[in-house]
Amino acid sequence: MIRDLYKKFVSGTGVSTDTRSIREGNIFFALKGPNFNANEFAEKALHSGASYAVVDDDRLAGSDKIILVEDVLKTLQQLALYHRKQLTFPILAITGSNGKTTTKELIRSVLEKKYRCQATEGNLNNHIGVPLTILGLRTETEIAIVEMGANKPGDVQELCQIAEPTHGIITNIGKAHTEGFGNFDGVLREKRELYHWLIQNKGVVFINSLDNILMDMSKRIGKPIFFPKSGDFYHCELVEADPWITIKTDHGDIIQTRLVGLYNFSNIAAALCIGKFFKVVPADAHEAVSLYVPSNNRSQILTAGTNTIILDAYNANPASMKAALENLQQMKADKKVVILGDMFELGDLTESEHRILGKVTRHAGLEEVIFCGERMRFAQEENRMARFFKTRPELENYLGNRKFKDCLILIKGSRAMALENIVNKIVEP
Repeated sequence: MIRDLYKKFVSGTGVSTDTRSIREGNIFFALKGPNFNANEFAEKALHSGASYAVVDDDRLAGSDKIILVEDVLKTLQQLALYHRKQLTFPILAITGSNGKTTTKELIRSVLEKKYRCQATEGNLNNHIGVPLTILGLRTETEIAIVEMGANKPGDVQELCQIAEPTHGIITNIGKAHTEGFGNFDGVLREKRELYHWLIQNKGVVFINSLDNILMDMSKRIGKPIFFPKSGDFYHCELVEADPWITIKTDHGDIIQTRLVGLYNFSNIAAALCIGKFFKVVPADAHEAVSLYVPSNNRSQILTAGTNTIILDAYNANPASMKAALENLQQMKADKKVVILGDMFELGDLTESEHRILGKVTRHAGLEEVIFCGERMRFAQEENRMARFFKTRPELENYLGNRKFKDCLILIKGSRAMALENIVNKIVEP
């Protein structure tokens, strides 16, 4: 059945799971979730131009444009794997607790200097997104980068079985999504599934030698590619990060990037290491990282009058919060302000990790500390000098009357907090 479906896929214009973005000739996959059942929209998809609709509701059978299967999601994944087996170019997988998307985009920027390169678009990095990414790969592509997210045991292994990566990198392993894994050890076991896959399939592993956890895991790997310490396959050094990261490459060149945050040094080094491995001309790789500009609320530098804002509102967990605060301390400014939103998906660690954050901010020498979100009440209990707002609208009301001048302001919180919406409330007297 998959072989016949693949013939339809090859002769069509791709796949879609959303009737709002159907293109003429797409195959529509009617996925189901806790709060939706796209089987109900199969006819709409066909009217919108889909060539076929794959469904798992036998009440819809009868039309030659309806393909009835036992499970639509499994069929999508099987089709992606079938397509993957037709492809002969390298596929680099990226997973980790923080920095996956930035690292992916930096690597893409470097590799595009030499190759026809495709990469995961947006955050399509789960059990649905990875199959869609694989099905979007073209045969003329020369190298692909697939981002892999995980929020429960077995996710990375499942995604590896679909994408069959030939190369891989773990950015880092921290306390993220512990609600789904139970504890940090659960996160650790899950992320290293990428290494297990590559070991079993004779793939290539890139390892950050500055990360003690990853270095410990590397002992089981035959010939990993290390970066960025002296003596590694790729060596570079951090020159400064105030605010932009400046590095010294293995060729001795000094590159100023458009990225902020000490934590991004490893992401830059990873991209340059992988560029060297795939024989990208060093000058081209250097240009790629120097011109890369982050977007989507990831470590963006903004200005509001005399104030400088570091907007990092795409995601937050204990490790990334710690890294962002450490980076803020390294930066030169007389008045530093932090506006921090809830960290989600921490499970049993929710209270303790927010309390730790409160203690850290209490001793950080900050001009003002502002917490926002129900979980942040634990942080405020550890830092009574901080201001606390249960909701973002309450915070916005405060900011509308609080005038900032000559401040360096860090805004960071989990995606659901949508703290990017407070930027326009930060004004001068």
